[in-house]
Amino acid sequence: MRKHIFTSESVTEGHPDKVCDQISDAIYDAMLKQDPKAHAGIECFATTGLVMVGGEARTRAYVDIQEIVRNTLKRIGYDKPEYGFCYKDIGVISTLHEQSPDIAQGVDGTGESKEQGAGDQGLMFGFACDETPELMPLPISLAHKLAKRLSEVRKDGTLAYLRPDGKSQVSIEYVDGKPTRVMAVVIAAHHSENVEMKKLRADITKHVIQPVLGKLLTDETKMFINSTGKFVIGGPPADAGLTGRKIIVDTYGGSAPHGGGCFSGKCVTKVDRSAAYAARYMAKHVVAAGLAKKCLIQLAYSIGVAKPVSIMVDTYGTGVKSDEEIEQLVEKHFPVKPADIIRVLDLEHPIYEKTAAYGHFGRTDVEFPWEKLDKVDLLKG
Repeated sequence: MRKHIFTSESVTEGHPDKVCDQISDAIYDAMLKQDPKAHAGIECFATTGLVMVGGEARTRAYVDIQEIVRNTLKRIGYDKPEYGFCYKDIGVISTLHEQSPDIAQGVDGTGESKEQGAGDQGLMFGFACDETPELMPLPISLAHKLAKRLSEVRKDGTLAYLRPDGKSQVSIEYVDGKPTRVMAVVIAAHHSENVEMKKLRADITKHVIQPVLGKLLTDETKMFINSTGKFVIGGPPADAGLTGRKIIVDTYGGSAPHGGGCFSGKCVTKVDRSAAYAARYMAKHVVAAGLAKKCLIQLAYSIGVAKPVSIMVDTYGTGVKSDEEIEQLVEKHFPVKPADIIRVLDLEHPIYEKTAAYGHFGRTDVEFPWEKLDKVDLLKG
């Protein structure tokens, strides 16, 4: 019998980096509403009293950056001056510029290749496993649910003293590769001045941890709630935020490799985003079809070239067919060229702000096209 413990973390929508991810994707969504072919690479930086938006875009759309930034912050909950970061009075600077024509020619198919190419070189991973109904690793699935619950009890008034920032972390014990129980939970909850730590810890245990983790908790589970004893100053005034700095939170919580590219603010011609979605779509189908208990898929691209330079399937020895046979099935039934991925997954719609908090994969609160299971019978056949 082999035991090991694996840990994943998540953050709330009010975490500084997630604030930036949501602003970047809200701007991209606003472009898509007017121009489904909009190209963008939008970065955001947030600190005390300031949000700066930069990067590049090529679109027929007009978007009001100021309005989008402020509306996003208001939705998240940065709506009171005492938070030190309020949508009403922060400064907003925009330095967006036009996309480089050197990149555009490869994406548009006007360069050496006449086919729509990848918006950049790089490698992307998709992953799925049978640990949860949504075919995600259990640690990151629970960490996301805890983080989301922190925001829910803040917004519905259950714990009205909470503020928008927050983090969660879950450590799961595995026995012979199967998750069995929660060994440790870490919660950092942003809060007002007037709450006693004893009450906050009791409330978080009752209203956040127990409802989410339930029977996975044991008498031996260790809980760490606001371990420093105070978390009044939070959000961008406490820690500057940047787009794309939570790539492991966004994906599989460290249970699978990561190619290094973030998602938020990037248009779907950029394979950092679209090919990562396609790889998850493939891997999820492999597991859902019963071909493996765990599946990792890697795609790699050259800028301006449509066909991947490599495709790899690894089922960690759990496959009912060889990895080579599954790879052939994947190549036969799933899109791998950028234009095909965008078409098959119908990605040119304003759905991306919802991806920018609580993970891009395995979501049960929203429906994303890369999570659908419409090709299971093809793989089984």
